[in-house]
Amino acid sequence: MDPRKLSALLSSLVSQLLLLLLHLFNSNKNAADTHHFIPHGNTFAIVHHLLSSQQIAASLSFVSVSRKRKRTHCSESDSEPSGDGIADRRLDRVGLGLTRDPDSFKPFFRMKSSTFEWLAGLLEPLLECRDPVGSPLNLSAELRLGIGLFRLATGSSYAEIARRFGVSESVTRFCAKHLCRVLCTNFRFWVAFPSPEELNSVSSKFEQLSGLPNCCGVIDCTRFNIVNEINGRIDSIAAQIVVDSSSRILSIIAGFRGEKTDSNILKCSTLCKDIEDGKLLNSSPLIVNGVAVNQYFVGDSDYPLLPWLMVPFVDDFVPVSSRAKFNVAHRAMCASALKTVASLKNWGILNRPMHEEFKAAVAVVGACSILHNVLLMREDDSALCESMDGQISRQQQQHQHHEEAGTEACEIRDALASSTRP
Repeated sequence: MDPRKLSALLSSLVSQLLLLLLHLFNSNKNAADTHHFIPHGNTFAIVHHLLSSQQIAASLSFVSVSRKRKRTHCSESDSEPSGDGIADRRLDRVGLGLTRDPDSFKPFFRMKSSTFEWLAGLLEPLLECRDPVGSPLNLSAELRLGIGLFRLATGSSYAEIARRFGVSESVTRFCAKHLCRVLCTNFRFWVAFPSPEELNSVSSKFEQLSGLPNCCGVIDCTRFNIVNEINGRIDSIAAQIVVDSSSRILSIIAGFRGEKTDSNILKCSTLCKDIEDGKLLNSSPLIVNGVAVNQYFVGDSDYPLLPWLMVPFVDDFVPVSSRAKFNVAHRAMCASALKTVASLKNWGILNRPMHEEFKAAVAVVGACSILHNVLLMREDDSALCESMDGQISRQQQQHQHHEEAGTEACEIRDALASSTRP
């Protein structure tokens, strides 16, 4: 078998095995009577360690041919020669002004050079294993990754990227789409809902932040614009996210049409169904002021008040009351979701209308979400938002409508409000 294809196969098998492990370890704990389980938190930590290390990047590409190997040349139609008639095929020779300075990569790729190199090593077998039919590419894994990341990071047109990287527009389009395909297919476990053990850590950090116990995430919904190539109209894609206090994405569901309300998207989502069916947020409740408080999310008032979804109070109340204190704590927790949304829109392609088909645009949203978590894992703040002014103003425009809620949800919220810090 071709070494590149064998390397890609091994890399794909490893990623699929990790996906299977996470699925098995996060399965409904009520399915077994014995209640003996492998520790989910430890398993996730092991996966996290493996994928954070340089060794795994090397091991996944151990059978790939050296990056300096001689490659099959493209046909003339697939390249745009430089002045001397030879197409440059290495990233360090592309005229982007890249240096050994880690920050030189940020404007073009939204990550430090060390993160780029780590990612290139990890993805190399999968990026190199596939070329356009009948048109083998004379491109290194780094250059393929660079083209795809440049598209995501800057939102530049395919024609502009082709000019900068000295390749054809069709090659640029292929590399960008293939990167999204590889991330969303083989590395989607980088956005995985925590195990019950890890949720305990998530809720503890929210409690340290706000004083409110048993919160397991912030839910929010945002929209990304796309250009309808048929009529030129601006449409949008809605993406529902759940994040922890560090702005790590725990769940993302994209692909809804943007005109749907946040509440309707939630009701249609598999996340809602899994919670209602007892597959998620199913740990034993805490007793707060005599009320059983199950695990829950917090969200803005575009959402309904539910036993597992706490929204702010919107009624008139005394500014120093327990309800006012609850809303202050609630806003503090929701800030992580606002930061996540703002950080996603720091990726240039998501900060403007995308000229992509709907399905391809959904893959772009997924790829940027995965890369967001990768950067957090790598402690790389290159694409993280520094200012949330626009998101805060959006939050201030909310909390204006009332939603009829059940007695249980109201009792839980009142109990939490009465437990807020002075």
